[in-house]
Amino acid sequence: MIKATIIADSISAYTNQRITTFELEYPRFILAELNTHRAFSRNSASSRAIPIDKMIEQIQTNTAMPIHWGLNQSGMQAKDEQANSTLAINAWLEARDSAIKHALKLKELGLHKQIVNRVLEPFCMMKTLVTATNYDNFFYLRLHKDAQPEIQQLARVMYEAMKESKPVKLYQGQWHTPYYGNGYWNLHSDDDLETALMISCSCSAQVSYRKTDASIDKAKAIYDKLVNSQPVHASAFEHCATPIDDPLDDDGYFKQGIICYSDYGNYYSGNFVNWIQYRQLIPNHDYKADNYV
Repeated sequence: MIKATIIADSISAYTNQRITTFELEYPRFILAELNTHRAFSRNSASSRAIPIDKMIEQIQTNTAMPIHWGLNQSGMQAKDEQANSTLAINAWLEARDSAIKHALKLKELGLHKQIVNRVLEPFCMMKTLVTATNYDNFFYLRLHKDAQPEIQQLARVMYEAMKESKPVKLYQGQWHTPYYGNGYWNLHSDDDLETALMISCSCSAQVSYRKTDASIDKAKAIYDKLVNSQPVHASAFEHCATPIDDPLDDDGYFKQGIICYSDYGNYYSGNFVNWIQYRQLIPNHDYKADNYV
């Protein structure tokens, strides 16, 4: 089943720029289409991290399959549908069972899950955390009648979720924090900002390989591992953000985290508009050197 759950939804008190974080579940075979949208920050479940037996269990209990069994024709769209979808579904499930059989053979050879799980991927449901300050182009492209049915359905449930959600207005010094509190941090929150960011970033990272553990001890362990690794594993820091009020510091320069200004009057921080992305404040989040080893 294709799902979209809003984890955090905020709006800037200064620009009315909205930032929304989704937890998505969808067939892995449309992951490449989702990844073409560069405005998105994302973390996804990793085939390299999920144990082989767990991966097999997942595709047996929740098999990813098409939602429209379109008949072959020229072009990229399949308009007419197979009249007997049961035959198509049965053939798909036979292919899944064959993939499981060959995955187990590879496992018996002692091969690592980063290899074995690849033959199972066409039948996997994918879990992805997505944060963005603008979804307009995504909806324009993926709600179109020519979009692949599965990503069209994903866009539809995301669009409906955004219509029903009321974003929280945030001010200077307050933070959009998925998985922490009610999705935001302010001075009245139970924890200090550092702890809130650790919990949020840790849970964002955990989407790639485990059930979410929001405890402070687990958050600190994962956060330290992410920020102190070489290279820094920085993608999980992209989902937290704070609204831009005055973009300039006392010396007239852009505040830390703001990287450019557009002709449309917007300030950018990474791929975010009018919000400072936490990743942009992390040292060495974007490695620059002549030597890579």
